Amino acid sequence: MAYQDIIVEKNQAIARITINRPPVNVMSIETLKEMNAELEELKNDQVVKVVIITGAGDRAFSAGVEVADHIGDRMPIMMEEFEKLFRRLVEVDKVTIAAVNGVALGGGCELVGGCDMAVASEKAVFAQPEIKLGTFPGIAGILFQRLLGMRRGLEFVLSGDNIDAAEAQRIGLVNKVVSPGDLEKATEEFAKRFSGHSGIVLRMARQGMYRTADMGWDEALKEAADIAQDVMKTEDATEGLNAFLEKRKPEWKNR
Repeated sequence: MAYQDIIVEKNQAIARITINRPPVNVMSIETLKEMNAELEELKNDQVVKVVIITGAGDRAFSAGVEVADHIGDRMPIMMEEFEKLFRRLVEVDKVTIAAVNGVALGGGCELVGGCDMAVASEKAVFAQPEIKLGTFPGIAGILFQRLLGMRRGLEFVLSGDNIDAAEAQRIGLVNKVVSPGDLEKATEEFAKRFSGHSGIVLRMARQGMYRTADMGWDEALKEAADIAQDVMKTEDATEGLNAFLEKRKPEWKNR
């Protein structure tokens, strides 16, 4: 598909979505619609296993959603597309990795939290400044209590303060911090840790972790056992076990 606000690149099992709205990659309603459309497209891609999301240039991952789209008739449309984005990030059935190359503020920071994992440049800065404007970032309120724990989540959302990449890694918002010049290469290498696995098993394991995240212990145990049994019924599970016994590299069929 032809897009105006995003750039999509594919390299074998890894796809990259770049928010291309310099200088700070603010997301408009149109940007959100394009991202949602591409994530829906990628869901049906049988080759891609990992999706990297980043921003163009070196100043910003994204400084958030257009302020003008928070006002008047555009506000409910923006909210619908923004909520849809976080559903798409889970439903895409690929590992999602944010590559954070600069500031990630407001909706941009929420987008980092909505990805499965994140790699950040040392100069990255994260914040949910909405509280300072007299508003509440609803999705951040859900995401960061889960990612950071209630106490740190409350501090992050209710203070509106900036945190640097080192602090973001320390509290669990990002997985890895690298020098700015190494971000692209380091993110690709990070993605390859997952892209070499069986596509169907990767998808089922990821789904299982999301599905059991909010269950009680007993319910989660039963669900996890059912998922594990379903995984064992795949051709790739049989291939993986046989390859181990035969001391060879598995040949995945993604089924």
